[in-house]
Amino acid sequence: MRDGRTHPERRRVLWVAALLLLFILALGACAADDTAAPDRSGAQAAPTLTRTPAHRAGLTASPSPTHRATVTPTRTPKHKATAAPTRAPAATPTPTKTRRAPATPTVALSGLPTIQYDKLPVQARDTIELIQSGGPFPYRQDGAVFQNRERRLPAKPNGYYHEYTVVTPGSQDRGARRIIAGEKGELYYTDDHYDSFRQVVMP
Repeated sequence: MRDGRTHPERRRVLWVAALLLLFILALGACAADDTAAPDRSGAQAAPTLTRTPAHRAGLTASPSPTHRATVTPTRTPKHKATAAPTRAPAATPTPTKTRRAPATPTVALSGLPTIQYDKLPVQARDTIELIQSGGPFPYRQDGAVFQNRERRLPAKPNGYYHEYTVVTPGSQDRGARRIIAGEKGELYYTDDHYDSFRQVVMP
């Protein structure tokens, strides 16, 4: 079915539509130029800032506590240096002279050599203990008067010295060892049957 409009009317409608389209395009181009065009001084327009209520409330408001945390330096107490006590120099000890016990003479006042009690044979020490305690003695001859005929002991009156047997292990008789005791307590030891004597030094 054909349009009932005439040919001139159709042209007029087309022209009006074209003009409207051009007008719309021109308006769109102007709007685009207004948003992107710089201002008269040549600088682009600064964007407008919209302040939120938080900014209006106070630009001077202090930041939140999390941003404000300041580290307070802790001062450690300084330890006062204490001077070490100075020690006085130790006094040099004065050497004290220790008196040594007099050495036992190797020769007694009697002129005879000496022997220490603890150097005697154990049987001789046993005999001395029996003399000091008064016996009993193992042989009946013990305690008899020693005549000192050879004069090897200091000269004393008859009956001053007494002899005592020192047991000799393994011997079938009294053996050759004796202790001779003087009345004043002096003691003499012989191990060769009176040929030689040594004076006993008691502890």
